[in-house]
Amino acid sequence: MRVRTVLQQCAHALYEAGVGSVAGSDADAQAVAAHEARVLFAEAFGLTSSDVQAAVLMDKRVEELGWAVGAGVGARATEAATSARMGESLKFFAEWTGRRARREPLQHIVGHAPFRYLDLKVGPGVFVPRPETELLVDEALEYAKYVRARRAQEDEGDECDEGVEGAEGAEKARPLRIVDLCAGSGALGLAAATEIPGSEVWAVELSETAYAYTQKNADLVRGAHPDMAMYYEVIRADATSPDTLKTFDGTVDILLSNPPYIPQKDIPEQIEAREYDPALALYGASEDGMKIPAAIIHRASMLLRTGGLLLMEHDWQQGEATRAVAGECGFEQVQTKKDFAGKDRYLYAVKSS
Repeated sequence: MRVRTVLQQCAHALYEAGVGSVAGSDADAQAVAAHEARVLFAEAFGLTSSDVQAAVLMDKRVEELGWAVGAGVGARATEAATSARMGESLKFFAEWTGRRARREPLQHIVGHAPFRYLDLKVGPGVFVPRPETELLVDEALEYAKYVRARRAQEDEGDECDEGVEGAEGAEKARPLRIVDLCAGSGALGLAAATEIPGSEVWAVELSETAYAYTQKNADLVRGAHPDMAMYYEVIRADATSPDTLKTFDGTVDILLSNPPYIPQKDIPEQIEAREYDPALALYGASEDGMKIPAAIIHRASMLLRTGGLLLMEHDWQQGEATRAVAGECGFEQVQTKKDFAGKDRYLYAVKSS
């Protein structure tokens, strides 16, 4: 059977099962189903997305993929080994297609999820990171550049007073301190730690299962970047408690958070979120979903230094409410930023003096 045909059959099964149904138009849903079919096929056969695309363009048969699924590094596998590996791959692909058609999240099936430049381990009990959350990292990067530029100017003044050695020492002694509250898989904090040079990141997660995923992902990122001087620590604690990271009060430069915020009355339409994402990571513990986000804003007001930046994701209906809480907590430059779909999605607020 042709690879193209196998992918079409899988995509059709996923589309009929409703995969991609919340994507928008019917064409969008079909595109999502087709994409996920390719992902499942690549994972099952140990191929890259480029390999799969090439196989489709060259109109290859599944049997012709034996060189990829059976060959070892630098050696061609025996025909028997290749056949066995092929059968195993086909079995996985069929099983995974069935699981996805039953609306188990794609990321749970393959065991990982992309987030910016990272590939994070995910599974039952941990929130699967979404693309819109990446916008918070973009904001953090821009703010980090601003802080670095300002500190460089300050150090030029120090150089005049103390000499070059004193200025360089001051700069090295002031790494960017970043905190990620409600860390989940570790997506926000690990992205910040790998993309913002000289940062020191502390993450906080309450769930035992999610905490274990955060630790695992931190180890994997360190292993994937052995030459990177990455500082990342995660603790298991209540992110809203005034005792959590209390010794950091008034010293944090950037606080990132994607807390539970869905109103209890708004059960997610998407089956994957409703049935598989942990409730602890979804619901904001009140009818309007604001109890936990409000507590995060309050905690941020204590952790951040003057001029420090709070970036917190929230429900599309909570823009006004989060701005109000931020104003009450002494933040300025309070704004609601939008996601890729143009909906209110996260709070931007600067700690005032």
